[in-house]
Amino acid sequence: MSTELMQQIAVAEERLRLAMLASDVTALDELIAPELIFTNHLGHVLTKQDDVELHRTGLLKLHQLQPSEQQVQASAQLAVVSVRMRVSGAYGGLPFEEDLRYTRVWRMAANGNWEIVAGHSSRVQAVSYTHLTL
Repeated sequence: MSTELMQQIAVAEERLRLAMLASDVTALDELIAPELIFTNHLGHVLTKQDDVELHRTGLLKLHQLQPSEQQVQASAQLAVVSVRMRVSGAYGGLPFEEDLRYTRVWRMAANGNWEIVAGHSSRVQAVSYTHLTL
């Protein structure tokens, strides 16, 4: 994977983080593909319209998005990003704080920009492997 490709994905991820923090619906509209399928940490499936509307209405207001543990697999047209994110904010006026892991699938759009076509989030929980059965 080239350094230039990694830089493009890093820039797209940071643009997304900043757009989410600012509820910048113009930037979110550019970064999210029309056919987005996003499954949140509660198991609900959201569309692009759902996601953007949460920010437009102020129902979701994010205060912190602190990334860590990022992994990227990418080719010229497709990238998969896994990132752990410390998230805090308010939903419907009620404060929340979560430790989440996001998986995002980015693709190179016809206009030459990266856009998210799919995503998933899940809660990160401490696990004692001595009690874990698979």
